Amino acid sequence: MFASFSALSALSVHGRGAARLAAVTLASGLVAAGVLAGAGPAAADETAQTQGGATATIGGLKTYGTAVIHGDSGDQEVSAGLFEMSVEGGGTLQTYCADLHTPTQRDAKYHETPWSGTSLGTNKDAGRVSWILQHSYPQVNDLASLAEEAGISGGLSEQDAAAGTQVAIWRYSDGADVDAADPEAEKLADHLFKSARAMPEPKPSLTLDPPAVSGRPGELLGPVTVHTNAEGVTVTPPADAAISGVRIVGKDGKPLTSATNGSQLFFDVPAEAAAAGSSDLTVQASTTVPVGRALTSDSRSQTQILAGSSESTVSATAGATWATTGAIPALSAAKNCAKGAVDITATNQGDEPFTFDLMGTEHSIPAGETRTVTIPLQEDQAYDFTINGPAGFPQRFAGVLDCKTQTATTAITTQTLSEPSPATVGGTAPDTNLAATGGSSATPLIAGTAIALVVIGGAALVLLRRRQDSPQS
Repeated sequence: MFASFSALSALSVHGRGAARLAAVTLASGLVAAGVLAGAGPAAADETAQTQGGATATIGGLKTYGTAVIHGDSGDQEVSAGLFEMSVEGGGTLQTYCADLHTPTQRDAKYHETPWSGTSLGTNKDAGRVSWILQHSYPQVNDLASLAEEAGISGGLSEQDAAAGTQVAIWRYSDGADVDAADPEAEKLADHLFKSARAMPEPKPSLTLDPPAVSGRPGELLGPVTVHTNAEGVTVTPPADAAISGVRIVGKDGKPLTSATNGSQLFFDVPAEAAAAGSSDLTVQASTTVPVGRALTSDSRSQTQILAGSSESTVSATAGATWATTGAIPALSAAKNCAKGAVDITATNQGDEPFTFDLMGTEHSIPAGETRTVTIPLQEDQAYDFTINGPAGFPQRFAGVLDCKTQTATTAITTQTLSEPSPATVGGTAPDTNLAATGGSSATPLIAGTAIALVVIGGAALVLLRRRQDSPQS
């Protein structure tokens, strides 16, 4: 990823040094990627940093119009409107983009994410974006009423409603100087932008708190509390329950197969279990995902924010580790965009300090204490941490820190050469699956420049070799 990003950044440099800088920057990108990724063994169990909720695959723009971005280098037309996502396990989500200049990756997988793990977490106007979603299309599907509120005499089409809503969101999510091309859509955008008021972040559809617990065999490890807007959740016991003997129970010690909001779950680890081990549980429900929830992808695809949800499948997982003696850590991780970092939270329920090394620094968690280790990272950098627990059980945390919206001046560098051009604007596109919003009209220029650099580089090598092979005078 970094090699591609760095190489593309170099393409914006003009003059005789462009090819040389491209090669140097490419090498630098490869070094950076090696430092930040590949820290742990391949056998490590990857610990999800999602805090539960919906997981979905983006399917492209479905209802949209045209927007015009005003920048120092001129105006640029882009598609603006509603995306559609297919939820794993069943369901459909409708979303708007909250990161204008970042392209959408084809078939990227997204997961429900707290605002704190996105650019919304540091955006003082995030609550106004949530207000717009609650008071516009598709939450308000009476377009005649919406047009009347916005002072639009000619009425609104679905395309205009979607485009106007997206433009108003971009003005707050990205601070963008952007207008809707259609006059009615622009009037709606102005109305929503001026009317927006701060609203609180919506609660998650489903999460487990904490996501990891620890203790000794023969004890109830927990509690893990269920938080959900669903009427109830199903509880799936550990996959190896028949072998390990671990049961999922309530605080009364009775086995549980279902739970509700506020229920407390425990891992019942038998005294005769292995001296050290780990297990996990999964809860699942069918519900609507709250409007305003953020969705992010580790493939560096633009952040989305939820505008509508069908009845959808949501899930969450929590883990447990145990040991008879020594350190007994429970580990979890979360992106912290306010600090530009990843927070590793470690709780040690053992009788010895839990010591681990991360990025060249040793950390020690005293027995009986909980501490959070903050790992600062640069924007868009990949990370891959593996921490060994009891008996060497590895826990791996991997992802990409994506906490900032891109700017118009850097949009060209985040475009990939293999990425398709933005979709044709205006109308409903049933099969659009492109980087339609956040894409750049400069893609052909980038590709042309890249080809030119390859040709120039090849020619330079030929000339250099001819000079070396020619007789010295």
